[in-house]
Amino acid sequence: MQQSGAAGGRGRALFPLLSVLFFQGVYIVLSLEIKADAHVRGYVGEKIKLKCTFKSTSAVTDKLTIDWTYRAPSSSRTESIFHYQSFQYPSTAGTFRDRISWVGNVYKGDASISISNPTIKDNGTFSCAVKNPPDVHHNIPMTELTVTERGFGTMLSSVALLSILVFVPSAVVVVLLLVRMGRKAARLKKRSKSGYKKSSIEVSDDTDQEEEDACMGRLCVRCAECLDSDYEETY
Repeated sequence: MQQSGAAGGRGRALFPLLSVLFFQGVYIVLSLEIKADAHVRGYVGEKIKLKCTFKSTSAVTDKLTIDWTYRAPSSSRTESIFHYQSFQYPSTAGTFRDRISWVGNVYKGDASISISNPTIKDNGTFSCAVKNPPDVHHNIPMTELTVTERGFGTMLSSVALLSILVFVPSAVVVVLLLVRMGRKAARLKKRSKSGYKKSSIEVSDDTDQEEEDACMGRLCVRCAECLDSDYEETY
């Protein structure tokens, strides 16, 4: 009797997440599972994606609905910000007016949305609800959104990365140029001491070499100009 009671308790605990269909004398369990990120961090003015995925035992039809709601941190009132049923119906009023975009694909089990031009006032709790009849009983995951200003440290790291991407190739070119110029100076010094005279072919080769060195020199100057312009744009 105790085992029977325990089994009954487990059955009642699972019931909110399951839909049961009695067909031709057989009980068929229909489940709908929804997943979403528990915490999402974003920055002011940069588009934020709120990810939501679902798995249903039933095929997707035009009866499938998706509803996103929002609740401010200091409020108990929820606000509908997006509805989907065959077509997209973003909110046309309230805090998120004209800022919600559909980025999901119901046939791939994706019910995600994005928020344009987020502000600190958008902080709060978002929930994603999906119904795909006959699968209508499911969990409702919550996503806590935190929007902040980009700090100096984040900007500094971006500048440092940009500097590395520009400076390292420039430094390699400069080193190669110095090595080649050093070798050329050593050869000329050696030839001048021995009274060696160049042939017409060697003179032609030296001319080509000078053109290559001049080209590499211009490349170094251009890299340095790019580095300077990147710093000016950043600040």
